[in-house]
Amino acid sequence: MLTTLIAVLGTLAGTAIAHLSQRAHRRATDARTQRADAITAIADLATALADHRRTMWLREDLRLSGRDWAAARAESHTTRSAITAPLLRVQILLPAVAGPARQATQAVYNLRDAADGPTLTAARDNAIRKADDFVAAAGTALTA
Repeated sequence: MLTTLIAVLGTLAGTAIAHLSQRAHRRATDARTQRADAITAIADLATALADHRRTMWLREDLRLSGRDWAAARAESHTTRSAITAPLLRVQILLPAVAGPARQATQAVYNLRDAADGPTLTAARDNAIRKADDFVAAAGTALTA
């Protein structure tokens, strides 16, 4: 009887340990997956912001110089649209950097309708700083 009781308790303990081990492994795997997804979202947003910033710079430079900017305008619609999904992913996966992500996005949008060349340059420089701030904040959030 005592031997049977010890065997049953040993089996239950083994099962409990295996279950806890599996749970810990699953949590670690989930955390690695979430981190990888967050890094991808950060990189995708940074890339989309850089693409749109470049496109808006070209578009507004053409507009300000009085040249035909119709093709650049069409391209800017495409690059602006490409920001939406990665911005959403960053806001969901890393809510701690949602603010800097939105600020970087708005800074890029602010290149539109610049009054003159110096204003356009200042807007571009600000957009670059805000993108750098976003990436730095994301790096900090990932290491926390």
